Amino acid sequence: MEDNTQNSANLAAAITFSASRQTYYTIRFLADRERVTDAYRAYAYFRWVDDVIDTGTDGALAFARRQKSLLDACYRGESPEIQHPEEWMLVDMVRSDTEKNSGLQAYLRNMMAVMLFDTARRGQTVSQAELDGYSHKLAVAVTEALYHFIGHDDPSPNHSARYLAVTAAHIVHMLRDTVEDVEAGYFNIPQEVLQARGISPQEIGSKAYRKWVCERIRLARSYFDQSQECTSWVKNWRCRLAGYAYTARFRWMLNAIERDNFCIRAEYPERKGLGAGLWMSWQTLVPMFAPPVANPGTRKLVS
Repeated sequence: MEDNTQNSANLAAAITFSASRQTYYTIRFLADRERVTDAYRAYAYFRWVDDVIDTGTDGALAFARRQKSLLDACYRGESPEIQHPEEWMLVDMVRSDTEKNSGLQAYLRNMMAVMLFDTARRGQTVSQAELDGYSHKLAVAVTEALYHFIGHDDPSPNHSARYLAVTAAHIVHMLRDTVEDVEAGYFNIPQEVLQARGISPQEIGSKAYRKWVCERIRLARSYFDQSQECTSWVKNWRCRLAGYAYTARFRWMLNAIERDNFCIRAEYPERKGLGAGLWMSWQTLVPMFAPPVANPGTRKLVS
């Protein structure tokens, strides 16, 4: 058992390092020391699940459902049969989760729902309500993971803007990946918009599609602006820094799409350049030293 636990820790760190150096070093330097290993597991496990699902094989839905069953069994205290070494990462996370209604459990259950939704929607369009629910579940998952792994013992703001930063980031993320997603059979524009504007999800460069992109960008910017107030009141400085750094990446992408007159490109190589890096660093550090812009305890923000 100890060998499996150590192996899952090593595997999680290796997967995270390979998939995202930024995530790897964010966890290494900002996560609570006693939670670093599980933070790697949390990222790496779903990175693995997502990669398997994205292969598009006939067994993808059965695989996703098995992972959901595995998660449920672990939280019931059962010892499920392990078929893949990566599944030990999930088992070890749940075994370490002794806190009732923990942020980790919120992350695992909501992210699992995201994986299942993505698997089931491949090859078909879905409604705005379904896409909104998808974004909300991901926002809850990522936000609760952030507060669970970084500055866990410090209270976090609990008001209506709590999930808006990640919701905004997910809007931008789906826009950024439009070309790749369409090729893979994932359509991030709702059925209602396609029907009302008489376009197909493949008509990314059309005027009607670009108008919808403009609307989504404006919504994301509004959410980012509201969430800035919430983030400014995060007590733990490491958690606050991670939050600003996370949103800076997507704010840059939002601006890039605007500069292109809302035309979505297949790639944005400049986001890894020096200029983008300096801009993101500035957007991360400046609010760190600014006073909180509003007290979320006395003003309810619009969600």
